[in-house]
Amino acid sequence: MTSTVTDFIIRIKNGYMADRDSVDAIYSNLNTKIAEILKKRGYIKGFEVVKDGNKNSLKVSLLYRDKAPAVKGVALISKPGRRMYVRLTDIKPVLGGLGMAIISTSSGLITDKEARKKKVGGELLFKVW
Repeated sequence: MTSTVTDFIIRIKNGYMADRDSVDAIYSNLNTKIAEILKKRGYIKGFEVVKDGNKNSLKVSLLYRDKAPAVKGVALISKPGRRMYVRLTDIKPVLGGLGMAIISTSSGLITDKEARKKKVGGELLFKVW
């Protein structure tokens, strides 16, 4: 079984590569929080929770700017077999500040900029640009 976060991010990346308008993903609280951050930072158009009986899923609407995908690339850092933790001093800007990293901290999921502002480290999940 792969990580739901890994599956979620790869589905979004593959949706952009296939020029899809939206993708369906596994619902979890963690995936919902990631979708909120991606929407707030302008990487996706939006998302909604689709209830199908006792099973929920996330429908993510992808964002295109002048027919170009909003997400140019994704790098999965922390994986189920190898977790990658970073200290505050190890958190570097992604592509000189043009991208962002998602970090799981004791205060929840936050971006790399928020982690530097709050002066906390954590598990570096992935980078997106």
